[in-house]
This record gives sequence, structure tokens and C-alpha cells, in this order.
Amino acid sequence: MKFSTAALSASLAALAGTAVAQLEIVVPGGPDLWWIAQSDNVLAWTCKTSPYTNFTVLLANSDPKILVSPQAFYSQQNNFDCSKLVTKDQINMTPATGYTVQLANPFNNTDVYAESKPFEIKAIGSSYPASSATPSNLVSATGAGSSGTATASGASATTTGTGNTTTQDSGKPNGAGVLSAPNGLAAVALAALGYMFA
Repeated sequence: MKFSTAALSASLAALAGTAVAQLEIVVPGGPDLWWIAQSDNVLAWTCKTSPYTNFTVLLANSDPKILVSPQAFYSQQNNFDCSKLVTKDQINMTPATGYTVQLANPFNNTDVYAESKPFEIKAIGSSYPASSATPSNLVSATGAGSSGTATASGASATTTGTGNTTTQDSGKPNGAGVLSAPNGLAAVALAALGYMFA
């Protein structure tokens, strides 16, 4: 069997193109990028390298006692958004480990395009991940790496009606975890948006 140089070059180019064009979930995933139950959370993916225009977003868990099968929470998500704020009203899951987010074919949810690393959904009132936990490819594309953190700080913070408190260096509860978490969440969202326009 004889191959022409042009056909071989075209085949290699096609293979190289599929190896580069991929969809990955950046946030959440892994031990440093978790979600918090009954709270707003961020979902971000590599929209610039995705070959897909849209997908269904599902939440899965490796433990069938937690979640029997993947549950869709966005049935038709546009790839060009690059990130999404998942509100506390969209997902109400039990705090546990072993969760993954799946981006799947909208017509066949078993055709999974991308799956996050396993992550934890922590109990309500937990602190959000530090903005420094966001993968460097997302942060460096936006220059937003130092725009905020999800740590408790600031002596002027007050406690909210939920009773969620964190402590300062002095060890006194100040409620800053409740107030600063959206800033960290905003930093991740801004980083994702900047990544989209970089």
C-alpha cells in the first residue's frame, strides 16, 4: 500500500489538531478547588481550546449513596461563556467527596466531552478556595492572580445572620469568611472572564 506525501501530511495535521483542541474543566476539581453546599460556586472550562459549541453540564458522584446517576444542571451551555456562576438554587447537594462535573453531548449525556478531577462539596459556611489555587494557565491569562482571595481578613467585618464565622489572627470570630468568600468567588469569575477575552 502506497501513501502520498500530501495524504500523509494531511493525516498528521488532522491528528495534531485533535490533540491540541480539547475541552477541560479548570474549576472545580482536585483537592484545592472545591465547592460549598448551598452557596454560589464557579464553573470554568477551557473554552478557547474546545472543539464544541455547546454541551450539557452534569454533576456526578462516584458514590451511588450520594448521587445515583449524573444530574444535569445546565441542559444547554454555550462554550463561549468560558465560565458560569452556579447559584445555590441550581445545585443542592450533600456535602461529600467524590463529585465530578461532566460536560457532555446535549443529545446523549453518556457521551462525555470532559470531566473534572474529583472534588469535594464542603459544608455550608466553609471558606472558598484561595484564588491562588486557580490553575496558573487561567490566572496568568488574565493578570488577575492578586485581585482577591477567599481567606478571612479585615477587622471591620461583621457577622451575618447565618452564624457563619471565621477567626482573625487574634482568634476572635469576625464573620469575615462569610463576607470575603464572594470576593474570592469574584476573583475566580473575573479570572475566567479575562481568560475568555485574553
